[in-house]
Amino acid sequence: MSGRAEVRATRLRISVVVPAWHERENLAVLLPALSRLDSVAEIIVVDASGDSESERIVLSCGGTLIAAPVPNRGEQMNLGAQAASGDVIVFQHCDTDLDAAHLGSIEAALSDPLTIGGAFYRKFDDRHPRLKWLEWMARFLTRHGGTLYGDQTIFVRREIFLTLGGFAKIPLMEDIEFSRRLRAAGQIAVLDPPVRSSARRHLQKGAWRTSIQNGLFIALYHLGVSPHRLHRWYYRSAESSRERDVILSS
Repeated sequence: MSGRAEVRATRLRISVVVPAWHERENLAVLLPALSRLDSVAEIIVVDASGDSESERIVLSCGGTLIAAPVPNRGEQMNLGAQAASGDVIVFQHCDTDLDAAHLGSIEAALSDPLTIGGAFYRKFDDRHPRLKWLEWMARFLTRHGGTLYGDQTIFVRREIFLTLGGFAKIPLMEDIEFSRRLRAAGQIAVLDPPVRSSARRHLQKGAWRTSIQNGLFIALYHLGVSPHRLHRWYYRSAESSRERDVILSS
């Protein structure tokens, strides 16, 4: 047995599931780093873009690629979880950092058998340089029952995820819906070090515009607007922005 295999045999097996859609640049940063971590047992990328370069990056890093027919983050993560064999599943956004310190925190938290899962605090970054002082408020809300969002690197014991039935079959706001059920199912942990997402997309589109749009979608969901309708609006906007970026860069 190799040294790497021996390490994995004595600790929690961590499966990292990454939903992707036109994410080749972020995958090229995230996956090589994950592949070097002994505590990562497997990397599963569920890609909805059909991008051959994304596939090449996944395979070159020893990951498993699953093709999804449409961009639907909840369904993509369910597909990845179905293929996962680890003791714990970490749901990781392509543009969010994840390193050995984060995985060590997960292992430490799950050494308590009562803890079923959780997420990380978020680190404010260059998207909102004037709002960094609000980081303490976000920590307070998360610590006291607030929503665990997808970009907080949600993790959960595999058997608990299966018992909960995975993410709801809705095309958007799946993290909000799952967070509610995860918190109700048992003890969760919100961890340090905080995770930080790339500011690139926010800076390209405009930090305030992106934040207002995200907040509006969340508010509409809580007001009862169908996630299916929100999904159409969101991906129509995302696709239009992506096409503009391609035109401007050509």
